[in-house]
Amino acid sequence: MNVDAQISEYYDKLLKRNAGEPEFHQAVAEILHSLRFVLEKDPHYADFGLIERLCEPERQLIFRVPWIADGGEIRVNRGFRVQFNSALGPYKGGLRFHPSVNLGIIKFLGFEQIFKNSLTGLPIGGGKGGSDFDPKGKSEGEIMRFCQSFMTELHRHIGEYRDVPAGDIGVGGREIGFLFGQYRRLTDNHESGVLTGKGLAWGGSLVRKEATGFGSVYITEEMMASQGESLSGAKVIVSGSGNVAIYAAHKAQELGATVVAMSDSSGYVHTPQGVDIELLRDVKEVRRERMSTYAAEAGEGVSYVDGGNIWEVAADVALPCATQNELDGESAQLLVDNGLRYVAEGANMPSTPEAIRVFEQSGVHFAPGKAANAGGVATSALEMQQNASRDSWSFDYTDERLRTIMSNIFKNVDATAKEYGREGDYVLGANIHGFKKVADAMLAQGVI
Repeated sequence: MNVDAQISEYYDKLLKRNAGEPEFHQAVAEILHSLRFVLEKDPHYADFGLIERLCEPERQLIFRVPWIADGGEIRVNRGFRVQFNSALGPYKGGLRFHPSVNLGIIKFLGFEQIFKNSLTGLPIGGGKGGSDFDPKGKSEGEIMRFCQSFMTELHRHIGEYRDVPAGDIGVGGREIGFLFGQYRRLTDNHESGVLTGKGLAWGGSLVRKEATGFGSVYITEEMMASQGESLSGAKVIVSGSGNVAIYAAHKAQELGATVVAMSDSSGYVHTPQGVDIELLRDVKEVRRERMSTYAAEAGEGVSYVDGGNIWEVAADVALPCATQNELDGESAQLLVDNGLRYVAEGANMPSTPEAIRVFEQSGVHFAPGKAANAGGVATSALEMQQNASRDSWSFDYTDERLRTIMSNIFKNVDATAKEYGREGDYVLGANIHGFKKVADAMLAQGVI
């Protein structure tokens, strides 16, 4: 059977086995497309059911999360943890609290995490978790009670040498604090490395909050440098307004770019003179208000477009930092028509396959999320190192470690794309480089 037939047969089986999980199907399809090139050159990677094992989680946990609202009503949500692959080390990946969360989304995120974590060069496997709980509109007490109930089940399945969750959408420092407190209460130990994204006073790491956003900009800087360009003077769009977006905007402007637009789920702000980072942090991190509030307080030249499409703004660089499949083919073409040259995904799989195709056909340099947003998990692994050694590193030292990791990711992705005759195809380079490290470990460890 030739390689294309092998891949198609396996993908058909996966679709039937994992029905109703389109995000997971999309993530696997992208990897399998790249693996065609690997299997033609190195057919031994098809041995011992390797690809089938790689696409099947080692463990999938689904559990009930009952909690009590302020008014005394009993609410019930569903919790998930998918421990996908531990060939390189303990499972590592965030927890997402959002109404859209279901098993298929957690599997897609966990699958992507395998390769992302592999690309960092650090000894961490891939996993992901979360719940369909929505923290928006909930009181502090309700969020605490939910987190405590969630951890009451999750604590049985995690540990600093087994599975180390972190934050994601809807899970920031507040939620990590409640989760960690309940873990300590239930286990009666001070295993500080069991969660990352902790507060600085109780085992957290400097740069962790900034890391995903900073990292996406560092890899953009490397990508532009490979073409003889820099961020200085560039116009940048950053979608989203959470941690990733805020600190991507921060670092882009620090390196000389102008962030001309940012967004939230209601619309976007057009900021032709750049973003006021301190005001943005106050509005989003302190007051937890909408981007419309930022626009109202930012002064002259800033406008808010209710329900608009942020990708209609002209820019040199796009950093999609909101959520999966936020940037479709039509929006990608709009960006290209307006002069876009670079994209780095700060979110997980924010560009649809149609959008990626437009970028490839138009010669736009595109860094996929598993490479471009690996800074968050990389710095989480650095937090684990500090916890294990009972040490605390300076901001500058940790940031330099992050920058080095992101630089190495780009160099490895670039070199792998060239090795397989696809220079500039960073999707293929990231997929293959991430895959081969995990695959080699799985083959060395036998059929388990």
